Amino acid sequence: MFDSIIILGPTASGKTSISIKLAKLLNTEIINADSMQIYKNLNIGTAKPSKSEQDGIKHNLLDFVEPNKEFSVEQYRELALPIIKNLINNKKVPIIVGGTGFYIESLLNNYSYGKSTKNIEIREKYNKLALDYGNEYVYNILKKIDPVSAEKIHSNDLKRVIRAIEIFDTTGIKKSEISTMQTNSKSPLNPLIIALNWNRDELYERINKRVNIMLENGLINEVKDLLKLGINSNNQCMQGIGYKEIVLYLENKLSLTEATELIKQSTRRYAKRQITWFKRIQNAVWFNLSLSSQEDVIKYCLNEIKK
Repeated sequence: MFDSIIILGPTASGKTSISIKLAKLLNTEIINADSMQIYKNLNIGTAKPSKSEQDGIKHNLLDFVEPNKEFSVEQYRELALPIIKNLINNKKVPIIVGGTGFYIESLLNNYSYGKSTKNIEIREKYNKLALDYGNEYVYNILKKIDPVSAEKIHSNDLKRVIRAIEIFDTTGIKKSEISTMQTNSKSPLNPLIIALNWNRDELYERINKRVNIMLENGLINEVKDLLKLGINSNNQCMQGIGYKEIVLYLENKLSLTEATELIKQSTRRYAKRQITWFKRIQNAVWFNLSLSSQEDVIKYCLNEIKK
């Protein structure tokens, strides 16, 4: 018998809408598993559900970390598991929702950074940078995004330097945050795992539309407000797609058109990596929403939970 539900999938796949509808029917709570939606003041660029969109459903681990703070996978797991277990103990079915693979796998307790998805494109990019500008140039990129890992790796150990950058670029999580996590141990949960996807063209169209809406809703002003608070590109939260590109626009390093296209391109690539990542998760039940409806997903979940 399943004691919880995990809803995962790439960005713009419809996870939020399905999870809220399902939570209302099950009279339960949602636990956020998106590494950007944890931050306060990052609302538009993270597609964080507003209070009205939450529709009275309690969302745990959402909008609670100050944007100048760093937050690790271990911290997420330490906070999420007690909430989940408490709901289960109170005869409720917690719904974990998000697109951050490390967060999900920290709950399943079977992740090792050495298994993270390989990305040849990223490796070629940084190897070329090393050839053009030297190993120290690439090492300084690692120092900026993950200083803890940089301290443990020599600047001339290019393979390990690039691997650490690759982990961050592929997942949005620092290598140093996950290197101490438990591996290959049994999950404390018995979740029903639902994975959402769309036909590629439709998913990419949804992503492009979402980026346009973010800009219409004030993403540029949101980034300006963060900068006024003293948040800059060195902060973990500003490494998120949408934020770093708008910073480049505000610094006159990109035109708005270039920044917009870069956000769309980066988001599409991230969605592709998310799908690859989630396909590794065993026992996930996949729904192609180009062929199925949200109601089909919800009906399936309700039937499985009632068994």
